[in-house]
Amino acid sequence: MNTIPLRRFRVINWQAIAMFALGFWLSASLVFDCLVIPGLLSAGMMQESGFAGASYLLFGTFNHVELLCAAIVLASALVLNYRHNLSTIKLDKSIIIAGCLMAIAICYAYILTPQMSALGMSLNEFNGTELFANSMIKMHVIYWVLEASKLIFGSVLLSKFYRNSCSLI
Repeated sequence: MNTIPLRRFRVINWQAIAMFALGFWLSASLVFDCLVIPGLLSAGMMQESGFAGASYLLFGTFNHVELLCAAIVLASALVLNYRHNLSTIKLDKSIIIAGCLMAIAICYAYILTPQMSALGMSLNEFNGTELFANSMIKMHVIYWVLEASKLIFGSVLLSKFYRNSCSLI
């Protein structure tokens, strides 16, 4: 007697994946901004000679984790668009917000972190510190504006995914 087993394919819950990635990403960012960076500052690590290289490694690694989370969130939003699980208005906003989050992560990884690390590695000790300070202050302002935007956009997107997952149950 030949029987053909029925394969049951499990449907991937993209909303849960997006909520997990967003929750992990936002909480890791808050821990990094509220604990790690102030801890490094209070320990006096910025005055160490190898701080620029170590911070580039630390921030670069974290930025690549952020890129991975942003890619997962954007892919989830696109899959949900394809499957029509979200209403049209929320769907377009979700994709736009996820795209903005991806752009922020790309900006961190490929623009801000290399530039800030290059400023930190002063090759010529006789350069003016005023130019260094002004450039670094501008970079920090850009960083904190992007960080606040990321937290706001991420929270809005997380609440949209959460509200939609509750309405499906």
